[in-house]
Amino acid sequence: MTYINTALVRMMTAVSGLRARMSEERGQDLLEYALLGGLIAVALLAFGVIFTPFLATMASGIGACIDFTGDSLCNPGP
Repeated sequence: MTYINTALVRMMTAVSGLRARMSEERGQDLLEYALLGGLIAVALLAFGVIFTPFLATMASGIGACIDFTGDSLCNPGP
């Protein structure tokens, strides 16, 4: 009979501990930061995919205007 009581007490203690762990929110912050980081990464990737042609055109236009001889159409000169 004592073995049964001991087993029941251990099982009830285990169930109580499991319920306590299930109600804790200790890992919730880490999960929220991970989800937020993933969302930011997806947003940056989408921004890069959508705006790559525009950024490439802008960069080539800026590169065409940079010269040190002064005969560029972008540089009006003195």
